[in-house]
Amino acid sequence: MDLITSAISAAIAHGAPAASENIERLYQRLKAAIGRLAGAAEVLAAITSLEAEPDSPDLRLALSRALASAKAPDDMATLFAAQALLDQLPQPVAAAVAETSARVSNYAVVKVGFATDRQRNLGKPPAQRFGNERSNAGNNNAGLSYGHCEISIPRDHRMGELESPSLWRLELRSDPARHVVLLTAQVEDQATFFAGVAAQVKASAASSALIFIHGYNVSFEEAARRTGQMAYDLGFDGAPVFYSWPSQGDMARYTVDESNIEWSTPHLQAFLADFLQKTDAARVYLIGHSMGNRGLARAVAALIGDQPELARRISEIILTAPDIDAGVFRQEIAPRLTAARHPVTLYASSEDLALAASKLVHGYPRAGDSGDGMLLLAGVETIDATGVDTGFLKHSYFAEQRSALSDMFYLIHNNARADQRFLDAVDTPRGRYWTFKP
Repeated sequence: MDLITSAISAAIAHGAPAASENIERLYQRLKAAIGRLAGAAEVLAAITSLEAEPDSPDLRLALSRALASAKAPDDMATLFAAQALLDQLPQPVAAAVAETSARVSNYAVVKVGFATDRQRNLGKPPAQRFGNERSNAGNNNAGLSYGHCEISIPRDHRMGELESPSLWRLELRSDPARHVVLLTAQVEDQATFFAGVAAQVKASAASSALIFIHGYNVSFEEAARRTGQMAYDLGFDGAPVFYSWPSQGDMARYTVDESNIEWSTPHLQAFLADFLQKTDAARVYLIGHSMGNRGLARAVAALIGDQPELARRISEIILTAPDIDAGVFRQEIAPRLTAARHPVTLYASSEDLALAASKLVHGYPRAGDSGDGMLLLAGVETIDATGVDTGFLKHSYFAEQRSALSDMFYLIHNNARADQRFLDAVDTPRGRYWTFKP
């Protein structure tokens, strides 16, 4: 159990908010520190609920989640107030609370929404709920499935890492206390799904949403886990959602994935239109990776042409190592994306594994390539991410400042353009691009 939840739970177990004078003073000081945080209302409500039912492990877990959402563990005043309170409590009481809560609070749970045109496997466990085959969506989006997943994030999670079982550590099963795990995948009808997402958007400080479109060689389970990890590491307080197209999750089936992302693109476009219309999100961030950018870029370009007023609610288009023919992107796609003045960020890297596989198949440069052929286009901020991670896997991004995910953190939280982030400008006769600071 985290320090702040431990302090509050132990104080309540010792009688707070009607405890001894000294404990009560420190307890109120901690609540005052929390009260200065964004998201304080949710945390204080969780504390009130726990005061009414101090033995409820579910309420302790709810408090821990609320504290994490409010970024309380990052606030030094709150941490110092929690430590001061714990120091004044009888140690047996604090230890007992920590012991009874360890089973339920050693991981956080992130809720992410999903839409998919994969075939649904009824009766299967969450990790197998959606397979690699196409749904019967046909040409009209009627076969889309919607819902929400719960993803566990272990308390000792390393920023940027997608913790998984390791045979080297003799880990044969997923453990939420140690791994990022898809816990649930609840299918919902369209109305219920959008109502839930709209509620998440409304509860966020900036009425924001994030939609992730995964790349080649990714299963539904992997897409869900990655979205939960990204939302957690980005500290995203809006509605995180992923769109999962029927990638085969098999490196040897690249050409099948190519056919499927083309088949999925009109479904993705219709989903984006529905999302923008039905959620009232004021800020929508679109993030694509690898082959998923083919569907994302074409769907957004078509949306800009067909429904420009709706498309204006897109705050940022983020293309990470896009596996798109460079000539096609330059001539057909980029002009349509930039004509509407949507901010576009492109992370390029010739070391990206998915791009390397693509070049072997096609023999022509990709939009995500770096080097001499790197795309430098008006209206697109191109970042040379060669040598850093473009698969959202870099460790300790707060400390290192050297991953696509770390750069996105400042882009999304501060609405900072490339010249306002931890990047160096490189000017060439063909235009300007950016590199990560050493």
